[in-house]
Parts: sequence; structure tokens; C-alpha cells
Amino acid sequence: QLRLVESGGGLVEAGGSLRLSCVVSGRTVGNLPFDNCGMGWFRQAPGKEREFVATITWNGGSQYYPDSVKGRFTVSRDNTESTVYLQMNSLKPDDTGVYYCAADSAPIPGWTMEEYDYWGQGTQVTVSS
Repeated sequence: QLRLVESGGGLVEAGGSLRLSCVVSGRTVGNLPFDNCGMGWFRQAPGKEREFVATITWNGGSQYYPDSVKGRFTVSRDNTESTVYLQMNSLKPDDTGVYYCAADSAPIPGWTMEEYDYWGQGTQVTVSS
């Protein structure tokens, strides 16, 4: 089974930056390694549903973002280190929430939670105004 461990969350003032990391180990049920998997970041604010934040294809060739974070967040991956990153700039209080890393067994990931097979435990991001 794939295991995902996020880190890098914390408390930051509005306008600040954070960089989240997600280290992946193991293989999928189909015995695929990390570098065959599309990856995604989601977040969940208190009292709200978990929402899509960013996705990146298996080779890092394509990234997708919702309008709410486009131009401020950047997703990247290092397949040699089995790690995916989320660089978050110009943070706003609305960005507050628990951020989750997720792996899709397919090389081109989807935008909905149901398409992801493996999840990390999450890391808290709090943006103060």
C-alpha cells in the first residue's frame, strides 16, 4: 500500500507563504510505484467539504488548479525523492484548513475525491488576518 505523509503546515499571516511536502512510500495495490501515480492536494476548512486544490500528472508535465488558488499555488513533484510539493504564496484567511495529499493510481489524476485511492493524514494550515 502507498503511504503518504504530509508536512510543512503551520500558522502564517495573510500575504505570507508556506511550502507543503508529501513524502510517499510503498506501492499501489497494483504494485505501481509513486512515479506512476497522479497526485493531488485537497483541503478542508471547518464545517466545509473537502475541496480540490491542485493536481499534477505522473511526470509533472501538467498541473491543474481551481480558480480560487490559481496564480498563488504551485504544485510540483520530485520522482527521485518520491515527494510532491505545494508552494502556497499570497495566502489568505480563506486558505485556512487541513491540507491533504492524495494519490491516484492512474497517471493522469482527477479533480474529485472519489478518484483518489490513497490519502495522507493531513497538515493544518492557518492563515491569520
